[in-house]
Amino acid sequence: MDEKKVSVLEGFKTFLMRGNVIDLAVAVVIGAAFTQIVNSVVKGVISPLVGAFGTKDLTQYSSCLKSPCVVDAKTGEATSGIQIMWGSVLSATLTFLITAAVVYFLMVLPMSKYLARRADRQAAKEGAKEVVELTELEVLKEIRDAVVAQRDAGHDR
Repeated sequence: MDEKKVSVLEGFKTFLMRGNVIDLAVAVVIGAAFTQIVNSVVKGVISPLVGAFGTKDLTQYSSCLKSPCVVDAKTGEATSGIQIMWGSVLSATLTFLITAAVVYFLMVLPMSKYLARRADRQAAKEGAKEVVELTELEVLKEIRDAVVAQRDAGHDR
């Protein structure tokens, strides 16, 4: 029974030591910190811009599907009627689009450009190796042909 516990513990240790578990933990921490940045951008930049056309709080936008819509001031919930809170959906959508744009333009695009440049350099190095190898092969063929020609010229005398 002790051996089974050891093997389970060893398996767990192996699981934790895998690189992708550590990468996932780092991604979660970075994601949480990044969420704060995005929320600050939405609260400090996007909401005031939207506020120029209406209210600063997008979640306040709503429509009444069934009249009369009476909203409780303390809870913000409709006490009568059916209230559609489309401002919350708009706010979440804008937050998602901002997050996606920041991730793409600040992380994905620069990394893909870096990887493309790296691949181009690697291809250029390998292309240069092939040129060198072909050139060396050509030189060796010429040396062989010259030696054969000298040998043949020596036999003719």
